[in-house]
Amino acid sequence: MTLVNQNISHYKIVSKIGEGGMGEVYRARDAKLGRDVAIKVLPAALSENADRLNRFEQEAQAAGALNHPNILSIYHIGTHEGAPYIVSELLEGETLRERMASGALPQRKATDYALQIAKGLAAAHEKGIVHRDIKPDNVFITDDGRVKILDFGLAKLTSATDGTSQTEVPTRKVNTDPGTVMGTMGYMSPEQLKGQHIDHRSDIFSFGAILYEMLSGKRAFRGDSMAETMSAILREDPPDLSETNKIVSPALERVVRHCLEKNPAERFHSARDLAFAIESLSGSATISGQTATMPIVTAGSDASGSTGISRWFANAKLAWIVGAILLFGLVAAWAVLYFNRSSSDTHAARLSFNPPPELAFNDGLPDAAVISPDGQKIAFSATSADGKNMLYVRDLDSTEAKLLPGSENAIEPFWSPDSRSIAYGSNGKLKRSDLNGANAQVLCDSARIVGGTWNKDGVIVFVPDYRKTVVQVSAQGGEPKPVNMKTEGNENGVERHRFPYFLPDGRHFLFLREQKGIWAGSLDSPEIKQIVADAGVSGSGLVAGRQPHRV
Repeated sequence: MTLVNQNISHYKIVSKIGEGGMGEVYRARDAKLGRDVAIKVLPAALSENADRLNRFEQEAQAAGALNHPNILSIYHIGTHEGAPYIVSELLEGETLRERMASGALPQRKATDYALQIAKGLAAAHEKGIVHRDIKPDNVFITDDGRVKILDFGLAKLTSATDGTSQTEVPTRKVNTDPGTVMGTMGYMSPEQLKGQHIDHRSDIFSFGAILYEMLSGKRAFRGDSMAETMSAILREDPPDLSETNKIVSPALERVVRHCLEKNPAERFHSARDLAFAIESLSGSATISGQTATMPIVTAGSDASGSTGISRWFANAKLAWIVGAILLFGLVAAWAVLYFNRSSSDTHAARLSFNPPPELAFNDGLPDAAVISPDGQKIAFSATSADGKNMLYVRDLDSTEAKLLPGSENAIEPFWSPDSRSIAYGSNGKLKRSDLNGANAQVLCDSARIVGGTWNKDGVIVFVPDYRKTVVQVSAQGGEPKPVNMKTEGNENGVERHRFPYFLPDGRHFLFLREQKGIWAGSLDSPEIKQIVADAGVSGSGLVAGRQPHRV
């Protein structure tokens, strides 16, 4: 029975928009406020199903408790002739699932949508609401590009439904007592599949699966059967994004990987931290002008010269990033004193540059841009007209960029102490490019660089993959060997290190121990010492602050 042309309270039903397992949705006119709204009605026959009614009420109560631009706004709930209904804002546009029908999204769009989703989740989590069914079907993109999170029907669910899923993706919805499973297959976190206690970090895992799909055009976890999909979520990592999208920013891929950690403790600590990490990727880059604006922090700079990093102080939650920046700023100051250099002529500078006409930053986001130790050159990654992502070097007093041959898909570049060479990850190798124009030299195999540093004695310390510890290799090449340090594994038996950085003596170095803060190690002793307690320090934060001249 249709409700078109009927009145529900002071709402005049105009047309039917759609229907699904949770009722029918109509376009209506609010006679009191003179605006169009959406009304979801659970037919009276279905409302007799106590489980379905509980979920319907749960959706209204959870979403109604939230007021955020990236969450569907609920205006009113009521009952009409025994049928409960929800009045919400009327959205014009399409779901994220529909938006991705033709494949991967441009990185700029995917990043924009991801940031809005993360902000919406942060607002929900801060109210104690875990969505538990984040998937592309429950994310709506309006015609003006705003993202809205929909369907809080599984949030804090206490009753099951026997209705079928509204998408082709199998959805299991059962009681949330310990040992039960709920969510959407392919987007559920490992702890959801195991029926364990879940919290906001489960939504972060689901978010990572969505972001992976936006960037690659493929599901992060999908097998030929439900059992194979479950196995992939529990035991496998999705293929590298670079396999399906060569121009995806490695920094953005690191964010995805951090979200998709199997262990909840190793994911982002909160959706707000996740939003900060995504927002920091764009920095001051402007998409339309293809311009990157980068702060250069030099020893001796005072507060009056801190314009380039002032935006980091916009929120107290970034204190851990600021702490890392200050820590490495002190290291830089120590280096100045160590070499007996006068700081009287130091200053803070702000640099902006456009890529040469034949190049483009990765969809507006320069992934890798590092200033040389002598402060005279900048190395940056860019994409050529033929779609190749390469590493380039430019003198700061020049407009000419020089290609480094053999630097395809370069990630995590770091300079030699004399500013004459650069090391970086490239297609499963650790490579070195000298500025004399010679082709890149392969130093050793390395699945995925997660930070590196180079000392004056020709020793390179780096982390060869996400789940590895610090190793060292000669700058001339050879077989890498573990750095001898007294560390212990986590509960999975794996000690994860990230982003080593040599101190001025070239023997001691700082590094991040996952979930354990910033530590100092040495090439000469297995002893290590904690410098900064965990306090929310994550890999993404150390990226932003680990080097004084890191862009």
